Amino acid sequence: MKHVSILVLNDAVMASIVDPHMMLSGVNGFLADAGRLPAFKIQLLGLTPLVKQYNGIFSVHTDKMLKEVKRTDLVIIPAIEGDFEATLYKNREFIPWIIRQYKENGADVASLCSGAFVLAATGLLDGRECSSHWASANLFRQLFPDVTLVNGRIVTEQQGLYSSGGANSYWNLLLHLVEKYVDRETAIMASKVYALDIDRTSQSPFTMFSGQKKHEDAPIRQAQEYIEANIHQRISVEELSDRFAIGRRHFVRRFKKATDNTPLEYIQRVRMEAAKKKLETSRMNVNEVMYEVGYSDSKAFRSIFKKLTGMLPADYRQKYNKEGAVEISRR
Repeated sequence: MKHVSILVLNDAVMASIVDPHMMLSGVNGFLADAGRLPAFKIQLLGLTPLVKQYNGIFSVHTDKMLKEVKRTDLVIIPAIEGDFEATLYKNREFIPWIIRQYKENGADVASLCSGAFVLAATGLLDGRECSSHWASANLFRQLFPDVTLVNGRIVTEQQGLYSSGGANSYWNLLLHLVEKYVDRETAIMASKVYALDIDRTSQSPFTMFSGQKKHEDAPIRQAQEYIEANIHQRISVEELSDRFAIGRRHFVRRFKKATDNTPLEYIQRVRMEAAKKKLETSRMNVNEVMYEVGYSDSKAFRSIFKKLTGMLPADYRQKYNKEGAVEISRR
């Protein structure tokens, strides 16, 4: 039986404490029904016996104090909310315990959604890859430059360190852990009981691109604003470097350092974000949207759109545009 420690952090997202407890307890129930022994011993660990959440609206009764647990097999770090830097400070006492469990006791550590901030604060992710919520990606990269935050991926596994994408993506990480610790058959059972897509691998369709502008490079910020204001025009890297009087190679390096995107990537992402909004809200067909965001080559437009969203433009429109879905259903 694996000992699972779900950390009850200060300013945690309640669902990300409840849901792993519910799923792993449910798995124990499936196994009992099949005449098998339970797979998990699950405990809620906190710094105090009672942890208030959401400004005291909810309270969590912990099973054990953190200092009482000397050894565990799996640490689950829930998502956090609010001012992430302040929340990390409130939870600083968890950090050495997590490090010790991983390094000395060989425990696996799994962060759910924005819990990746806590996992990254341990230093265990330095030089490694990580998933987290797309909305906090810019802040994450700013706080943890030594960690490679991967875009769009639902689950990332790096030598016993697990992380998940945004919000409900953590259910897929929980299924992944069930498959690892129990078996595929039980993970499939859990996916059916909790109505989950067991093999979903990308959060790209849900990502909304917001260019990183919290940097001190004023000309690069101006270049970003120029790109965003002129999505319908053909914009080259040479034009941008000339406009802002910076040599091309130096401009590309500065742009990448400031935004975590090359100029070409930034242009593509801004255009595709505009295309997504038009597909979601307008009656334009795909070709009209393509021209509106500065593309004339339909093959290139569809290819880049699918690369960034995981879907073709027509499929995206059907999924997110109510009028578009109605039109298709009438055919």
